Amino acid sequence: MLSADDFRRLQWHSRRGMLELDVLLEPFTNQAFKALSEEDQSAYLKLIDCEDPDLFAWFMGESRPQEPDLARLVDKVLQHARGGLHDGLHDGLKGAPGVQ
Repeated sequence: MLSADDFRRLQWHSRRGMLELDVLLEPFTNQAFKALSEEDQSAYLKLIDCEDPDLFAWFMGESRPQEPDLARLVDKVLQHARGGLHDGLHDGLKGAPGVQ
């Protein structure tokens, strides 16, 4: 478990300056990181230390991390982003005809 200061550093490190990475990493860090197992939290900390071009390639599906724990976390981040996108779209459509 990270201290409050360490978590704030992680939040800051999740801001990469590349929009494609920021929209994936910042929400995941803020919304999902604390619910991860200790093993997955450690893997995420390793993932966040990777170079931006590698992260971009992994998240865009151009390649996969060779380390299984990093590949698992890439999948979790993408799954979180897809769920968040779906939820956001649904929330924005509430009240529209045919949407409950």
